[in-house]
Amino acid sequence: MGVDKAVIPAAGMGTRFLPATKATPKEMLPVVDTPAIQYVVEEAVAAGLDDLLFVTGRNKRALEDHFDRNLELEEVLAEKGDDARLRLVERSSDLARIHYVRQGQPLGLGHAVLMSRHHVGPQPFAVLLGDDLIDPRDPILPRMIDVRERLGGSVLCLMEVPREQISLYGCAAVEATGEPGVVRVTDLVEKPPVESAPSSLAVIGRYVLDPAIFEILADTPPGRGGEIQLTDALQRLCHPGVPGGGVHGVLFTGRRYDTGDRLSYLQAVIQLALEREDLGGPLRAWLMGRLGLPGGE
Repeated sequence: MGVDKAVIPAAGMGTRFLPATKATPKEMLPVVDTPAIQYVVEEAVAAGLDDLLFVTGRNKRALEDHFDRNLELEEVLAEKGDDARLRLVERSSDLARIHYVRQGQPLGLGHAVLMSRHHVGPQPFAVLLGDDLIDPRDPILPRMIDVRERLGGSVLCLMEVPREQISLYGCAAVEATGEPGVVRVTDLVEKPPVESAPSSLAVIGRYVLDPAIFEILADTPPGRGGEIQLTDALQRLCHPGVPGGGVHGVLFTGRRYDTGDRLSYLQAVIQLALEREDLGGPLRAWLMGRLGLPGGE
């Protein structure tokens, strides 16, 4: 079966961004003038995934409203003749077929993925984490889907990180496949100590998963942090002979922004704003002025 469904876990409480996320979902924090979650949806759609399932939790109504129609706002913009903003508003509600399911308890990423079982059914699917923004100029999902279609099993997105940072990520042990940029994953460890990490290859928030993951998640006990870890389930799929098993990794070397970290979030806002035609010039001049550089304002 081809891959046409994507699951986007969005039940986290966003505690690192309090008090901003007390009443606003962290996924709705703007990156320049677009909610972070819309970048993720647009990435999925660009890869041909037009059936999306959000796994949400309490206080996520604003997320659902964003991807719904707002007829009153559309009418006001139409009456004003503000066609540019009207197109922006309409775009968010026309991107894809979007569905929602609630994760009643915060039991971890693995549990959130398991919540999608009935919607996904017996077919491979993608998982996109909202904290990772992949620059649209560096798409990775199409390559991952291609690897899944040729080699089967599940496919992870792997990125080289500084060794001292590997304890912040799931970490992959790998071996070469003979295909540039594609490796076979032989083991996975969730947030290992730096001294015992099998590599400096971090699992970042893009997955293409075989439906066999559901049976394994249903049988996976809570792991690190008392949560059901997706990494633990994938680690079992690495073992030879497991039905639906086999795990490959695609090495990502493009531009990625971590909007789950406050500093990285600010860097993403600045970087993307600098590349905008309407904002880049004035913002660059202001930054140079603040830094005391020639040409600044």
